[in-house]
Amino acid sequence: MAGRRAVSAAGADCFVMISGCSGGGKSTLLAELARRGFATVAEPGRRIIAEVRAGRAGALPWDDPAGFARHAIAMAVADHRAARGLTFFDRGVVDAAVALATTTAERADDLVARHRYDRLFLAPPWPDIYEQDADRRHGLATALADHDRVAAAYRAAGYDAIMLPRATVAERADFVLDRLGVQRPTDE
Repeated sequence: MAGRRAVSAAGADCFVMISGCSGGGKSTLLAELARRGFATVAEPGRRIIAEVRAGRAGALPWDDPAGFARHAIAMAVADHRAARGLTFFDRGVVDAAVALATTTAERADDLVARHRYDRLFLAPPWPDIYEQDADRRHGLATALADHDRVAAAYRAAGYDAIMLPRATVAERADFVLDRLGVQRPTDE
């Protein structure tokens, strides 16, 4: 069963994936975990869009979905390889592999198998907080379909998901840390 390595081993790598529905509060949760002093890795998709807008290489998902997905796979693999210790990821290799399979006939099963995460938390669809923005141009219906594909891909890859509650960001962060058995700082 994937995702059951103990978090308590001092200095050991423990990679925690926060995935799920677009607009479900993942990035906000990661920002809270970072504020509390934990290592986090921002979503590859948003970083790619920022790079393209800054004039660096990459592809925008609405202009070149396949190129975007390939770039997201490469970035997620590099993020995984660079991470050390307890690290929280906002989307990753599995999510990028789903995007690739959705936009092309290409599969990335070997990368998914080689770049594992120790725990998986899924943000459920939460229409009350869903918002479109300059980087999230798709509507809620697309977000829901993407969520279903991502959740199915994680199950197929052998992950046991822990669903995040619909709660405040602080409560969500506490929930994640409690499930991991990580002591929360006392000076919050």
